[in-house]
Amino acid sequence: MKFAYRFSNLLGTVYRQGNLNFSKDGNSVISPVGNRVSIFDLKNNQSETLPVSTTKNIACVGLSPDGNLAILVDEDGAAVLVSLVTRAVLHHFHFHKPVSSVSFSPDGRKFVITKENVALLYHAPGRKREFNAFQLDKSFYGPYDETTCIDWTTDSKCFAVGSKDMSTWVFGAERWANLIYYSLGGHKDVVVGCFFEKDSLDLYTVSRDGALCMWESDTEPEDLKKGLRYKERKQNERQNTRGLEDDEDEEEEEVGDVGEDGERRGEVVKGSADAPKEEEGVKNVRYKQRSKQFFNKEGDFNKLTAAAFHKDTHILVTGFASGVFHLHELPEFNLIHSLSISDQRIATISMNCTGDWIGFGCSGLGQLLVWEWQSESYVFKQQGHFNNMAALAYSPDGQYIATGGDDGKVKVWNTNSGLCFVTFTEHTSSVTNVTFNSSGFVVVSASLDGTVRAFDLHRYRNFRTFTSPRPAQFSSLAVDGSGELVCAGAQDSFEIFLWSMQTGRLLEVLSGHEGPVSCLSFCPTRAVLASVSWDRTVRLWDMLDSWHAKEILRLPSDGLAVTYRPDGLELAVATLDGEISFWNAQTAAQMGSIVGRHDLQIGRKDTDKITAKQSSKGKSFNSLCYSADGESILAGGHSKFVCIYSIREQVLLKKFEISCNLSLDAMEEFLDRRKMTEFGSLSLVDEGAGDGDGVAVSLPGVKRGDMSSRHFKPEIRVSSLRFSPTGRSWAATSTEGLMIYSLDASLVFDPYDFDLDVTPVSVRRQLKRTAWSSAILLAFRLNESALIREVLEALPHDQIAVVCSTLPDVYVEKLLTFVGATLENSRHLQFYLTWAQSLLTIHGQKLKNRSGAILPTIQSLQKSIKRHHEDLSKLCDWNMYTLRYAVALSNQRGLKRPAADELSEEEDGSEEEEEDMMSEPLMIETDLLS
Repeated sequence: MKFAYRFSNLLGTVYRQGNLNFSKDGNSVISPVGNRVSIFDLKNNQSETLPVSTTKNIACVGLSPDGNLAILVDEDGAAVLVSLVTRAVLHHFHFHKPVSSVSFSPDGRKFVITKENVALLYHAPGRKREFNAFQLDKSFYGPYDETTCIDWTTDSKCFAVGSKDMSTWVFGAERWANLIYYSLGGHKDVVVGCFFEKDSLDLYTVSRDGALCMWESDTEPEDLKKGLRYKERKQNERQNTRGLEDDEDEEEEEVGDVGEDGERRGEVVKGSADAPKEEEGVKNVRYKQRSKQFFNKEGDFNKLTAAAFHKDTHILVTGFASGVFHLHELPEFNLIHSLSISDQRIATISMNCTGDWIGFGCSGLGQLLVWEWQSESYVFKQQGHFNNMAALAYSPDGQYIATGGDDGKVKVWNTNSGLCFVTFTEHTSSVTNVTFNSSGFVVVSASLDGTVRAFDLHRYRNFRTFTSPRPAQFSSLAVDGSGELVCAGAQDSFEIFLWSMQTGRLLEVLSGHEGPVSCLSFCPTRAVLASVSWDRTVRLWDMLDSWHAKEILRLPSDGLAVTYRPDGLELAVATLDGEISFWNAQTAAQMGSIVGRHDLQIGRKDTDKITAKQSSKGKSFNSLCYSADGESILAGGHSKFVCIYSIREQVLLKKFEISCNLSLDAMEEFLDRRKMTEFGSLSLVDEGAGDGDGVAVSLPGVKRGDMSSRHFKPEIRVSSLRFSPTGRSWAATSTEGLMIYSLDASLVFDPYDFDLDVTPVSVRRQLKRTAWSSAILLAFRLNESALIREVLEALPHDQIAVVCSTLPDVYVEKLLTFVGATLENSRHLQFYLTWAQSLLTIHGQKLKNRSGAILPTIQSLQKSIKRHHEDLSKLCDWNMYTLRYAVALSNQRGLKRPAADELSEEEDGSEEEEEDMMSEPLMIETDLLS
């Protein structure tokens, strides 16, 4: 139960590829992130990643109109039906081919997916429990090339499909006599979007060359009439025109009911350039082109990449490859405004139900933007690291996480909201390490650009820049417990540089290592710095005695990582041979070692000539981290697994699989023989960048559209690991992003000192008898959080101190842990603060003797109190400003301004009154917080 960590959130990346969707209420954005889906709540400023993953990167997402179901389709066509209410997978399905788009009908009864040149109409899964949730209704053929987009009429009677063959097809979703299919041309490039008008069959189509065609229908949706099934209608036509050619067509039609993959295609509708023959007395629907508009000015060749249309407000949003988007009002084609939001191509656009917010996704840099067009302001603006993350660090209270990436950026994330609130871009090369100082308001980062920078989280600025006398590439970083000393190790000069945080001056250069310094770590309790290098040594430097190396620990192989236990009595070192060795920090004696090379389970890359078993012999851990209690250690490396080892027994306790995304390299242990040909693996065949990126043959002097750019698969790896100071979660920076795993306490039944008499009934019986201490002990023995909360909140406020004094020592720590965890989300602030104050006051000395064991509990309590303090202080400040404004208004009411002298006297008097008014809220605030 202690290691029941489960995936809780994905930070560090907000959008990869695919289409965006807004929730039913329009307050949340659903964004595909690799092979997972994140939901960003724009009103509450929260992010959540669903505990659901596909086998490859998600290509498209379809959301039901009621917002309860979502269909996730990956690059291979494997689909997952997910409930957004329970966050559970309901059904798996495979379309056997890559799917370009998926869309539910407005009434929620059907959905359409497009793959290759066919559109498949399925019955949407309903509330009934069905064995096969995806039941195929019809297959629509017509386009000659791949389909690109789908749109439905508001009454769900028809849908339109755009294609790469520059045509748009309108199909009837039901058996209409006057509309089976209709083909529309008029474009000279790929159709990017097609949109119906509200309550009409009129259509807008947008192509990649920036052309907009407006099509007008001669029939209203109410005039569509029911007719025969398409197959029966074709048979009647053939009976009327008997001939050899028709018989051959009939044979082809009967054979066509089963697809190439063996899947039944339901009723097959095959469209052609010619309109279907009219039935007696029924006139077919016809379209005519009303007008044609162009987005690009004369001489401008900006490619249109995405489009969205809001039917109620008639607003058309178009995005271009240059990062510019336009807002037009249709059908007049009036430009509302135009703005550049990125220097990369806009991959997808979506609008919420009210039409006020527009979501943009840029896959090149991983940007996700939500723009409110009426006020012309950003509602949401996030961007992850567009290259690999290299390092992470928790703040001392566990509230923030700082990350550094190969893109040279340092980002700080809020663990409660899961969003980035500040980005520092001063580094000009890859960031190799980040760390917080002891106060938690300074982030220090080291980079390959030869600088170590300190950033202030109060003013969001770079207030210190540390450099070396000679240019050096810094690969490791450490800050001592006082926050005064900053150390960085160089990978080219083999030296360790020591600076003062206060003055920014270089204090000393520590020499002695004969290889690149790979990792640094300060002892939490003493002024000792541990450094590990490729020269197979660990050196312990005394910061108080002239910065000399007082101990040298010899390693069997090159050292890669070093870390201290939280109590500072033990040292863990990871070496190149895959071992983790433990050393006594005071006697410099080795305490034990763990051989973890085979626990990594390295996968085989597509380019590897040897098996994964052979290549694992050369792999090792490159990141180590002790748990908050110091009893276990977390280790990760160039693998998809993260291992937790018990230090005392030196055995593997649990392995966590960071990712199951087969779009990444080195995920599978064995290569798929079905992809092997006489020329090698099919995965190594470069198919080019695709039509979407606009690859063209490069001319002299042309920097964009270079044919030498190749597609590559990023390799799965874990670059950094950190345990939260509260012990409730741990984080890992991987190829997928910043993964956070937390303890899921809601579903864990872990009783303590259990007995047959310990039941919820007996606990409530003790509550009725007002036996408070007995009820609390029984509730903790049953160890159900809801029951413990019920018992605590039933206890009178004036009895808290008495009950705390009668609790046994074993239950004091358990109660303190529960109070710290509950205080974070509870509204009963003063009540739980009284519990914490009474427990710490009465049992403070006993808890101090066990400070090492209860340190995570205290830090969790501190994190909760600090969060509430920030929220309350902002509220109190706002109330004080409002009161000052109200007092100033009341003093000026009814007064004239005869002269400047009298006015200045009145201002002086009002300021004194305001100061008196301010002193009272300050006293009230301090009483509340104390």
